[in-house]
Amino acid sequence: MREALLYDRLDGEAVSCRLCAHRCRIPEGKRGLCGVRENRAGTLYSLVYGQVIALNADPIEKKPLFHFLPGTRALSVATAGCNFTCRHCQNADISQSPRENGTIPGREISPAELVRAARREGCRTIAYTYTEPTIFFEYALDTARRAAEEGIKNVFVTNGYMTGEALEMIAPVLDAANVDLKSFRDEFYREVCGAKLKPVLETIKKMPELGIWIEVTTLLIPGYNDSEEELGEIAGFLSGIDSGIPWHVSGFYPTYRLTDAPPTPAAALRKAREIGEAAGLRYVYTGNLPGDDGENTYCHSCRKKIVERTGYRLGEVNIRDGTCAYCSTPAAGVW
Repeated sequence: MREALLYDRLDGEAVSCRLCAHRCRIPEGKRGLCGVRENRAGTLYSLVYGQVIALNADPIEKKPLFHFLPGTRALSVATAGCNFTCRHCQNADISQSPRENGTIPGREISPAELVRAARREGCRTIAYTYTEPTIFFEYALDTARRAAEEGIKNVFVTNGYMTGEALEMIAPVLDAANVDLKSFRDEFYREVCGAKLKPVLETIKKMPELGIWIEVTTLLIPGYNDSEEELGEIAGFLSGIDSGIPWHVSGFYPTYRLTDAPPTPAAALRKAREIGEAAGLRYVYTGNLPGDDGENTYCHSCRKKIVERTGYRLGEVNIRDGTCAYCSTPAAGVW
């Protein structure tokens, strides 16, 4: 256990957590909605500090991050728990275990050990992923600070539901993030994810202001969030922040508790890409569609292919010093 950051003590030994946008009021002896922050006699504790449930060296493209150190590897780490209850969670066995059965599995690995593992595996980044990194914030923050001292970058793969206070605290050592923008409808967030839309939009706006490279992913679920109107609104929102924000539109497969929708047709992903480009986004990618042209990066000026991809594998790369090798137009990202 580790005493939590970002909470206030209230009367009667209750506490108010300020880590994520749920802002849970937690009575003594109880846990927050995430299932991994517990109030013990008026002190809030993280129950997952150093309790690693998943650890792998992955291609950075798997996060997905296409414009951040492409072709490199990230040491990907997670603890159990999540502050969302998504019906379509692909990692529900680890994200929901604290809430559903009260268990917090994992093996103890210190921040220093994680950084050493990243070096040993030749990883240029540590990615806090698989579950929601916000809920193991203290562990991620301590690790990120150590990693930064060693010249290793830090990445969040996140639902974007942290408070502004939490984001500002970790921003000095957070280099990039992929944020899931699951829908542009508050009803979807409430009914499918157990959350609200507005805090996610606020995070997406705030990250670039804090110097964090950001990419956004939307999983297209047929009949839920895949209308042309909604996709146009998402694309317009992102383009209004920065037309250089990469948008990944990914295919859904029935899983966990959302099995009434079919897999996303390839045609729907390609249409979403067209909608994103029509809204002014320069980089829109089709995900979960290996070999599709939508995996490649094209210069937004000369339209030449500057990064070739098949799944998580890179092919030819025609970027020189962050610019298109053909016409010298800057390519958004960290190359």
